[in-house]
Amino acid sequence: MSIRILPDHLINQIAAGEVIERPASVVKELLENSLDAGATRIEIEIEQGGKRRIRVRDNGLGIPLDELALALGRHATSKIASLDDLEHIASLGFRGEALASIASVSRLTMSSRDAAAVHAWQVGSYQGEITPPEPVSGDVGTTVEVLDLFYNTPARRKFLRTDATEFKHIDELIKRISLARKHCAFELKHNGKVVRALPQATAPGAMLQRVALLNGKQFTESIIVVENQRESMLLHGWVAKPTYARSQADQQYFFVNGRMVKDRLIAHAVRRAFADVLFHGRHPAFVLYLEIDPELVDVNVHPQKHEVRFRNGRETHNFIYSSLHHLLADTRPANPQVGEANQVASGPAITPSWAAMSPLSAIGQKGSASLPIRESVAAYAALASSPVAELPNADESVPPLGYALGQLHGVYILAENSQGLVIVDMHAAHERITYEQLKQGMEGSQPQVQQLLVPVSLHVSSAEVAVVEEYAAEFSRLGFELQVSGPESLLVRQVPVQLQDTEITQLVVDVLADFISLGSSSRIQEQQNEILSTMACHGSVRANRRLNLTEMNALLRQMEATDRADQCNHGRPTWVQLDMTSLDRLFLRGQ
Repeated sequence: MSIRILPDHLINQIAAGEVIERPASVVKELLENSLDAGATRIEIEIEQGGKRRIRVRDNGLGIPLDELALALGRHATSKIASLDDLEHIASLGFRGEALASIASVSRLTMSSRDAAAVHAWQVGSYQGEITPPEPVSGDVGTTVEVLDLFYNTPARRKFLRTDATEFKHIDELIKRISLARKHCAFELKHNGKVVRALPQATAPGAMLQRVALLNGKQFTESIIVVENQRESMLLHGWVAKPTYARSQADQQYFFVNGRMVKDRLIAHAVRRAFADVLFHGRHPAFVLYLEIDPELVDVNVHPQKHEVRFRNGRETHNFIYSSLHHLLADTRPANPQVGEANQVASGPAITPSWAAMSPLSAIGQKGSASLPIRESVAAYAALASSPVAELPNADESVPPLGYALGQLHGVYILAENSQGLVIVDMHAAHERITYEQLKQGMEGSQPQVQQLLVPVSLHVSSAEVAVVEEYAAEFSRLGFELQVSGPESLLVRQVPVQLQDTEITQLVVDVLADFISLGSSSRIQEQQNEILSTMACHGSVRANRRLNLTEMNALLRQMEATDRADQCNHGRPTWVQLDMTSLDRLFLRGQ
């Protein structure tokens, strides 16, 4: 075939292949246009999962008559005019091919009225032909109706799923967009039935009510408020406590400058922040917003604008990670009634019983005590201020976990605080305490290293060799000695002592992959933490160990002073609170 210019209609259909994947893709493009037009109310009507009919009506600025037909043209947009605009994008849409692409694979009509017009005007697009404008009734704003999606591309239509599945994708899209834009009210209908009706959420507390409607009340009852700013970045929103973790990543919403994104760098930062507090195979839940200078993020890297690229990815990754990491460190028993100033002092650290059998220098542990757990806790209690086995008078401060009443089957500590009954999993709680002490002992110290008697040879790519040369100092800091032995080969000569029994080859390959994609790696620290977690588990007080009230109270005070004490190293809760209302309900009191 000779070289030729493709017909406009075919070009639009090719573009539609990139932009319009399913009915939800159409809804996304139309909603973004409505929001960019300043809409404060959007109504979405769907029939047969969007296959038969999609109708989006907004109360935005509207389109003037002389621009109405132009809006359906290819690469027509009011949102950018120069490269400088492209580098400072604040709108959701900007490419200018969405309406033309949608029109090329459907029967589309659009009516709009701006504030200066007496009435609305309507145009249509069929097989690439745009109909002349016709006057119609209508308020200020725009309405787009899309009929028979993919009617002229039957192969594409065959790939669509059932009506229920396609509508589920649309509903999830509405959830995400409504979480991003609190100033706008949304109404979603399917086959004539109202499925979602979300009023504006601009009043104080209204956005959290919207989150509860979309994610469930249990999510909002488990949230921690996030708000942290550094230079040109602001992270805010909510994360659910680790004990709320999900079996699937179905409640993870992240927005960059109001745009919903799925980004590997962001996902890695969040996953790493939750690494120490989640049960294996569970996923965190969150609604987070990152506000960043538009110059520092490129949103023009994906046809559907699902992904972004940060100018300084490593700095952004570290900001998100550190913000959540420090926030989750405070997930420990809290007492809002008395505040931190009135909490009992933590006293000296509890030394795990296994410390007597291991050189303390190998783990960087401070101190020299090596008593079994019972004696160690008792030693702490003897040094602490006078232990109290009973609740003080009403006018005295009560610590968050209260005071021990007794022990149940050698497994649980029962305590009384100002709210009611506290039940503590003795082993899980002490496991977290021991683990955090071990990590603190490792912080700031150079890792002990082991020279390999026989260096491990690795065949890698030239890109991975370049990474080793670029980050040689970083690998050395982590305890590794990697030597380039050829254009595509490496020798591993030295590893951290704690990792000498792990699969070195796979670990190094994974770390190199992290450095290529993220500019850093946390895998070595994660492997070390896994080992420390195992050590903490074996070194913690076991079930069926009898403790007296003094020892129990010592453990409660230590929990209150330990980071992440609300859950053990495996993500299980360490304590639960049963307030008086809950207890009264169990016994039908007042009913």
